[in-house]
Amino acid sequence: MTPEEKTVLRNQVVEMFDHAYGSYMKYAYPADELMPLSCRGRVRGLEPNRGDIDDSLGKFSLTLIDTLDTLVVLNKLDEFEEAVKMTLKDVRLDNDVVVSVFETNIRVLGGLLGAHVMADLLRQRGERMQWYDDELLHMAKELGYRLLPAFNTTSGLPYPRVNLRYGVLNPLSRTGTESDTCTACAGTMILEFAALSRLSGEAVFEEHARKALDVLWEKRQRGSDLVGTVINIHSGDWVRRDSGVGAGIDSYYEYLMKAYILLGDAVFLERFNTVLRGDLKPAIETHEMLYQVTKQHKFLPEAFTTEFRVHWGQHPLRPEFAESTYYLYKATGDPYYLRVGQSIVEKLNAYARVPCGFAAVQDVRTGMHEDRMDSFFLAEMFKYLYLMFSEKSQLPFDIDDFIFTTEAHLLPVSLSTTQPPCRANATAWQEAVPVTQEEDLFTYSCPSTQTLFPNNPSFAKTIRDGYKYLTGVGRAFNSVPVREIELPLNDEGLEPVEFLKSMGISLTPLNEVALGGRGLREHKAVYRVKLVAELSPARQEEAEQEEVVPHIVQLISPPFLGRTVLTAGPAKFGMDLTKQEHGVKGSVARASPYTACGPIENGEELRGRIALALRGDCMFAGKARRLQAAGAIGVIFIDHREGSSTEDSPLFQMVGDGDSTADLTLPLVLLFSRQGALLTAALDEHHNVDVLLLPQERQLGHDKPEKPLGMNIKFRLAAEGGGANGPTVEFVLEKGEMLLEEVQEQQEEEDEPLVGDANDDNIDAAVCDTSPPPSTDSDSADP
Repeated sequence: MTPEEKTVLRNQVVEMFDHAYGSYMKYAYPADELMPLSCRGRVRGLEPNRGDIDDSLGKFSLTLIDTLDTLVVLNKLDEFEEAVKMTLKDVRLDNDVVVSVFETNIRVLGGLLGAHVMADLLRQRGERMQWYDDELLHMAKELGYRLLPAFNTTSGLPYPRVNLRYGVLNPLSRTGTESDTCTACAGTMILEFAALSRLSGEAVFEEHARKALDVLWEKRQRGSDLVGTVINIHSGDWVRRDSGVGAGIDSYYEYLMKAYILLGDAVFLERFNTVLRGDLKPAIETHEMLYQVTKQHKFLPEAFTTEFRVHWGQHPLRPEFAESTYYLYKATGDPYYLRVGQSIVEKLNAYARVPCGFAAVQDVRTGMHEDRMDSFFLAEMFKYLYLMFSEKSQLPFDIDDFIFTTEAHLLPVSLSTTQPPCRANATAWQEAVPVTQEEDLFTYSCPSTQTLFPNNPSFAKTIRDGYKYLTGVGRAFNSVPVREIELPLNDEGLEPVEFLKSMGISLTPLNEVALGGRGLREHKAVYRVKLVAELSPARQEEAEQEEVVPHIVQLISPPFLGRTVLTAGPAKFGMDLTKQEHGVKGSVARASPYTACGPIENGEELRGRIALALRGDCMFAGKARRLQAAGAIGVIFIDHREGSSTEDSPLFQMVGDGDSTADLTLPLVLLFSRQGALLTAALDEHHNVDVLLLPQERQLGHDKPEKPLGMNIKFRLAAEGGGANGPTVEFVLEKGEMLLEEVQEQQEEEDEPLVGDANDDNIDAAVCDTSPPPSTDSDSADP
């Protein structure tokens, strides 16, 4: 990308920011957020309650505070100075409002601290902000003390919500009854709270944030060193033990790494390295996969399936993809990521821009907008996009001297040296887990382009190419070499394996693969997948001819009497319902366990009935075998993905487990979650529900489409006097239409003309039949 192109894009980003920020200030300020479709501010209590989403709104001009340091990054220094004055004049922090501790910390406390750092930087230069006297830092300290009551628990883990005026335990607080919090909610405090302590000299903030991190680490699973997703704030017991790097846990790991960078405390790096460690290769791979999804849907949906189908279609203008694109560009220097950034800019302008700002997308499949523009859009999105197209010399400060919080607020990395830790705030070394792996080049430093890609600037491209057509977008059947990727799949969630096998993709567990002559190496639940880009002609023809035949579950017992019909997906194994003239009828009973992944406990109840079983945890074929052995005469599987429906998910055929399924003889169908909920609700209410399983085209009470009715009526016109020969007018009547054709027909000698008066012509109704019309000659004589 040329410098001129980068300048154009940078200016375009500034114009987009002006449109979004200007719309907020014109239509919404001093409200917390802008409603871009209504062109007014969102004030908590005056708009319909949106549940947890509204916990970020505290009547403290959220969007203004969240945007302050963005103004400096974009070199809008006059606007920044004016915005700081407005903040000091208008914003109050003692509102009687219950807010999210997590959101208020990262957006408001982080926003105030980032703005203070920028204001102090400009003041020290002597050019502007000479009137500033740490007022934003004082506001940050006030807010910090208003958040502290949340930490008043036996464990040291904070309550998820706090009343800004009354705290947690006060009878007027309207909170304090919660017992659980997410790992990210408790573990994403250390940057802001430690920075507040270092800048204000008051140790209490960093002390509480460190204690919360220490508790989470202490409660980790000792075998894997992983933490769960939801924890009890009083007992410290895990409420949800599933782990990962997604919502509810992601920023916990982010803050372990960044706490080391900001504070210089190696204990946080050790905890991070024990579980994750930085690795650029999977970052490139994951980013490319997500980029392909944006090509398919314009924006990233909130969730999609392993088949890249939309699960939750919302896109609230989240900045994480732009953030990752910026970081990968910084890490690799590959101009490819500038083009990705350009696509983000273009799609925002084309599909999210509205007259009063930018609107979230309610569903990426339809493009319908939602009346919200969250504060993080201004706090993060425009920072990352502007920085991506800027050279360091074009910025008002050296960006490498700062670290981004999870809300993209800027804190100086010099805090670890210029502002030493407050007394008693150094996490004890003996509490840290010993480093078990060998230290290498990247144990205490970030991966560098020069080290990772020596003399090979195209290295990132070689990684990306294997993922370029992962979603199928833009792919043609070209003869290309076989390539491999490694997919980590949940030990018990083998359905993605089934799906991939059904597509003709071969999978080999890595523990069955010899690696580089080093013998067999254990890789539990990791598969090496060979993606064959070209199908053989026979296989390709088979794939093109293969069609998913919709099936139905029809409720036929009273009070339904066949009127409730649920669309279902078929199976590639078991009884072929398309060959059963009348389908399979039976009463429904739930399997126990509901997933049918263990020994069936209610075999007596299932005998002779159609079993209901929940999808997930084990393979379809295994469930079917257990239920067939228990005496069930059919199985209705219900999708375990909450909210899935035939309205937004295409039907698919269930496949086997790779082994022979010839032993399975009972019919099997799959209902999506919403359709399954209708069936289970009927069963709960009426206890005895009879259903019919059959292909949709054979639905009971559904009349077959009538064949169009055709009728030929011929009128023979004879000259006066009864001449036999003459032109014939033929009317070809079909259902809903009439066609007039004209033929010349020779009369058979035995025909007897019927004569009558009709405008001096004799009309002969010689023929009236339902046979197909004879071929006609378009050059027939006029009647």
